Amino acid sequence: MAEAQNIPAGSTTAGAIAVAAESTVATRMSAPPSFDVADFPVPHGREEEWRFTPLARLKGLHDGTAVANGTMKAQIDAPEGVTVESVERGDARIGKAGTPVDRIAAQAFSSFAKATVVTVPKEAVLTEPVRVSLHGEGGTTFGHTVFDVQAFAEAVIVIDHTGDGVRAANVDFLVGDGAKVTVVSVQDWDDTAVHCSQHNALVGRDATFKSIVVTFGGDVVRLHPRVNYAGPGGEAELLGLYFTDAGQHQEHRLLVDHKAPHCKSHVVYKGALQGEGAHAVWIGDVLIEKTAEGTDTYEMNRNLVLTDGARVDSVPNLEIETGEIVGAGHASATGRFDDEQLFYLQSRGIPADEARRLVVRGFFAELVQHIGVDDIEERLLSKIETELQGSV
Repeated sequence: MAEAQNIPAGSTTAGAIAVAAESTVATRMSAPPSFDVADFPVPHGREEEWRFTPLARLKGLHDGTAVANGTMKAQIDAPEGVTVESVERGDARIGKAGTPVDRIAAQAFSSFAKATVVTVPKEAVLTEPVRVSLHGEGGTTFGHTVFDVQAFAEAVIVIDHTGDGVRAANVDFLVGDGAKVTVVSVQDWDDTAVHCSQHNALVGRDATFKSIVVTFGGDVVRLHPRVNYAGPGGEAELLGLYFTDAGQHQEHRLLVDHKAPHCKSHVVYKGALQGEGAHAVWIGDVLIEKTAEGTDTYEMNRNLVLTDGARVDSVPNLEIETGEIVGAGHASATGRFDDEQLFYLQSRGIPADEARRLVVRGFFAELVQHIGVDDIEERLLSKIETELQGSV
């Protein structure tokens, strides 16, 4: 069980400085961000950002041997007023939200043929989600998608990944001033799929960005959500849910970079693991730079290990370069079922197996309810129930 760390409002203590010193390396990648794959050395697994990742299972995405020989069936259902374009890589919106920070993201940027730009116009309030369905039909594919949600617009975006294949992509979210955006990214791949993706969000002045990442499928899934602020008053909420089965590797590496003053961030990721060789990795980095006075941030990761043979690596990092903050903290916890909860349920006549299922459902319920898309919520609850049949 990892111990929570909290730094109170306005803290300028030596403890805050110590946290920053300890985590500096963890929030810095081994090579500077770049759009050029040649700027990144081929990883060997000893680097900080690669030490948990099974490189041999990445199908060549990390060393340049993967070639674009696959098929990805894509469908975008956009409400009226939303535009969808296929653009060349020279388009000014591509890469505006962020730069690749590892070799796979740079490989994806160097390898896509055309990018897709989805634009929600200024002040539009969408009553239906923008739905992007990506279904792998085998082979290796690369992609780049930009969601440009302009000033004071409101939108929900659902990105659904299914099928089989090897996928590397960059996904950018441009959140205009005063805009409100919710993104739901579902990874429900077949068991043999490999998926690596960097998500870049640039949050405008007084804008709100909510990211909900849900990962069930795939042999190896490695996602890298990143948030930057373009102006003061921005808020970001990053929520995640993952269920890791036997033999699966699911890795979520987050960075929230507070550069602008008076911004907020809140991170909560929860995972359950079952089966021999199930491996979940969660890296949560929060950087509060000198210019980010008045920051309010908290991150938490919780993991529930359902069977023997599963492994979790959970590393929260908090780096603070200014003492003028509202509050900052982080927490990580990994364990098995809560004996008191199980005892309470069984004392009310609920059989042991059903009591365990109820505990797991309750563990995930808080995050599922934040999704706000009825059909996605129902699908995920059904998926959780199916997963529980195998272990609980």
